Amino acid sequence: MRERRSKRAFLNTPVPMATVRRILSAASHAPSSSNTQPWRCYVVTGEARQRITDAAVAAYRANPETLPLQYPFFPKDLPAPFKTRFHTFRGMLGDAQGVERSDIVGRRRDVERQFRFFDAPVGLIFTMDRRLEWASFLCYGCFLQNIMLAAKAEGLDTCPQQIWWLQAAVLHGELGIPDGEMVIAGMSLGHADNRVPENNMSLAKLELDEFVSFIDA
Repeated sequence: MRERRSKRAFLNTPVPMATVRRILSAASHAPSSSNTQPWRCYVVTGEARQRITDAAVAAYRANPETLPLQYPFFPKDLPAPFKTRFHTFRGMLGDAQGVERSDIVGRRRDVERQFRFFDAPVGLIFTMDRRLEWASFLCYGCFLQNIMLAAKAEGLDTCPQQIWWLQAAVLHGELGIPDGEMVIAGMSLGHADNRVPENNMSLAKLELDEFVSFIDA
């Protein structure tokens, strides 16, 4: 858990499909409310991955500001202390990438890299039945964390990517995802390219007593 990091650049080293299957099989043992198991995963590689990433980049370039959201994420006015943490991270990432917050072209170029799974050979797309309630997102988080930890155990790295929710139209069309499934997120999977500065950022985590209250009476 301490060694897991979100990686934003990958080598083109292939990942055997047998390894992907082991990772997802292990992750399926995540807990879920009353064993409902709300997850659905689409694995994209090879030509399918290229087709989807090209279509996603084209859709983003055509409409970079108003791609439709699938569900609420951050509130419009992010309160403290979350706003401070958000801006600290974005500043660190921008510095590592050499992209200023005012550099619109550079920032859009970074978004396009996300829609290419950061060049990882395996892309994962996650969906959930629209009839389920928001509480199932808690179960989904356990599943996604299991994937990232299982990948680490296999010597691989990942980057969970909520941003794929913006590409629902592309994903429904290219993958044949039924209308009744909501796009939750995506994930890059492969061998990280740790020569890239953004893959070596050290993020500050809260100390235990900053987020835990021990109550004995």
